[in-house]
Amino acid sequence: MSGQASGTVARGFVAWLLVALALSLSACASVKGPGSPGQRQDPWENWNRKVFNFNERLDEAVLKPVATAYSEMIPSPVRQGVDNFFGNVNDAWSAVNLFLQGRFKYGVQQTMRVAVNSTLGFAGVLDIAGEAGLERRSEDLGKTFARWGTGSGAYIVWPVFGPSTVRDSIALPFDRLASPALLLQGGDKQLAIYALQNINARSNFLRAGEMLDGIALDKYTFIRDAYLTKRRTVEEDEEDDYEVLVPDAPPVNPQADR
Repeated sequence: MSGQASGTVARGFVAWLLVALALSLSACASVKGPGSPGQRQDPWENWNRKVFNFNERLDEAVLKPVATAYSEMIPSPVRQGVDNFFGNVNDAWSAVNLFLQGRFKYGVQQTMRVAVNSTLGFAGVLDIAGEAGLERRSEDLGKTFARWGTGSGAYIVWPVFGPSTVRDSIALPFDRLASPALLLQGGDKQLAIYALQNINARSNFLRAGEMLDGIALDKYTFIRDAYLTKRRTVEEDEEDDYEVLVPDAPPVNPQADR
């Protein structure tokens, strides 16, 4: 059964990859032209808006009510512990991507963060490393592709998964594997973990979502431009992992001019 499941997952990944590559090729000539950066990068806006509206209806009908009930029933410290637990798993994936990006200093720091929280923090339920000053650096495979010069490609809205780009879509199946559900064998258990992860994440944005509904004249455009700006900022943020040593200036002799 596990072999069949692995084969199904592998075929799904290949299909996803082929679809993303096909979209990338068809969008290469579409992302250039007049208009704002968001418009130039959104050649499939009509289709994306339909998918966006579907996701909005799904959220209103299912995810938002469940997340609201979850936030009302579960005490805040427990929800924070769940958030920390999933964050610790994402930190491990971030460490892998930092090493893939060649940012070894931050990769080591992120690995230390995971090690501390996994041991002293009860599998990450407590963020001991954060309190000790080990900063979280959230990285994913899409950012790793960007680090090595891969362009983002056209903007895409996927059913359920939401906003993305061609580059981030290629990385998405691998990024989604960064979940404790991967360690479980039973399909029902994996589904429960994924559900908890998404419900907990949605509960963190209940208030922000209400504010967005109140201020955004066009919610689709607002989310699209915010997403693209965030990912573009990641591409432009090329921090130098190495300290540049500048020779000390020669000491000033106050007697020199006398």
